[in-house]
Amino acid sequence: MRVIAGKYRGKKLALPNENYTRPTIDRVKEAMFSILTPYLPNSDCLDLFSGSGALGIECISRGAKSVVFNDIEPSAIKVIKTNLLGISEDYKIYKSDYLSLIDSLDTKFDVILLDPPFAKIDLSFLIKKIKDNNLLNDHGVIMVETNKKDSFNFDDDFESKEYCYGSVKLTLLKVKN
Repeated sequence: MRVIAGKYRGKKLALPNENYTRPTIDRVKEAMFSILTPYLPNSDCLDLFSGSGALGIECISRGAKSVVFNDIEPSAIKVIKTNLLGISEDYKIYKSDYLSLIDSLDTKFDVILLDPPFAKIDLSFLIKKIKDNNLLNDHGVIMVETNKKDSFNFDDDFESKEYCYGSVKLTLLKVKN
């Protein structure tokens, strides 16, 4: 796995050894960041289910001002720290249950990445919690990666657009203004 574009293009990234992570394949990652490009410069980002940290690092590489990385698995945290070696931009790393972290954050984000383990997270509840905790800036977006067969609900405060790549679905949620 590698960083696809930007300042750290080509940087090799380690992966956790365990099976709980599901790395985003390059083709999907390229599509995801093509969609996110207008939102990344000078943005504050949250990578809630970081795994290797690849998505958050891609945000940094493409101009994000700061990234909050989170994962509950100790081995993932170790890999994230390894992958961030040599990166000078602002970031924080949390080892936390995602719901506990959402309740404790007092920062607003421009981009929130949700790439959870498939079928293990109630995304409808999670998106509502993000909204209720006021974690998304008015111009912010949430990018959700799921299995193409999975669906979730969100309230009328969001516009959505779906993109399918093989068995993967990307859903971009944008706050209605």
